[in-house]
Amino acid sequence: MKIVYMSLTGQTQKFVSKLGMDSLRITMDNSFQPINEPYIVIAPTYDIEVTEILNDFIETADNQSYLRGVCGSGNLNFSELYCFTAKDLAKAYQVPLLLNFEFQGTLNDVNIVKEKVNEIGSTESSSSR
Repeated sequence: MKIVYMSLTGQTQKFVSKLGMDSLRITMDNSFQPINEPYIVIAPTYDIEVTEILNDFIETADNQSYLRGVCGSGNLNFSELYCFTAKDLAKAYQVPLLLNFEFQGTLNDVNIVKEKVNEIGSTESSSSR
């Protein structure tokens, strides 16, 4: 499964690198790129004006049909705003919120995401039989 993410400060990119999975970094230059495979989004926490490119990507072509879940990166100091971007995306596109993690995540966070991606992949494999 592909990992689709955006990273402004490098924290989210560092987390994605730890996953060692196929990934696509979304920028202003490629936010309208179609994708034809299942993916999850890893979203940093910023105002919608900054993260709108994730919505653009999800809403391009058939991309939304391949979205399987969302993870959020944030700072616990944000209190109730902690990982609100990921929460909003999961709700808007009716997919599971898989995990919220702080900054670049811990080894445990990495393992949780890998485990959840494997669960999603195995569910899809068994349903396509």
